[in-house]
Amino acid sequence: MTTSSSSSSRSWEAFRAAQPAFADTVRARFGLYRHHVLATLRKDGSPRVTGLEVDFRFGELLLGMMPHSRKALDLLRDPRFAVQANPGPDAEMADGDARISGRAVEVTDPGFLARFTQEAKPPEPFQLFRAELDEVVLTTLGAGEMVLRVGRPGAPVRTIHRPADGTPYET
Repeated sequence: MTTSSSSSSRSWEAFRAAQPAFADTVRARFGLYRHHVLATLRKDGSPRVTGLEVDFRFGELLLGMMPHSRKALDLLRDPRFAVQANPGPDAEMADGDARISGRAVEVTDPGFLARFTQEAKPPEPFQLFRAELDEVVLTTLGAGEMVLRVGRPGAPVRTIHRPADGTPYET
């Protein structure tokens, strides 16, 4: 599949336009560390979890990897993925836990790839995918409860509170 830039309502740019503060918070959480965790589906349907660098560039969430790597082959066969921000060394996760899921679309447009190579300077060769978002989640802890903020393209962000001693509720 070819892409030069995405006008899709499921692109990072479209999500950020609709939910700028939430999108910026999630992006900042991913920016705390270089390596994150990608989940893909193996041929038999079981999960594969691998390390990955993510790149927010040109209004896209981009996933780069070695060509013909197992994760790249997984995404070409079944584009569904989830990527979770590196939790870091702090067990308290003061900055929260961020996760993005959706579908990965291979970027094959030579102009886009040249622009990406010039700006990002990735190790070559590489294979690049852009994310079409299904869900963006930020989970934080505090004041005796877990708070999940859940964003989906075309919908407002939902905030779900899960108190340690009570029934979950939304605000």
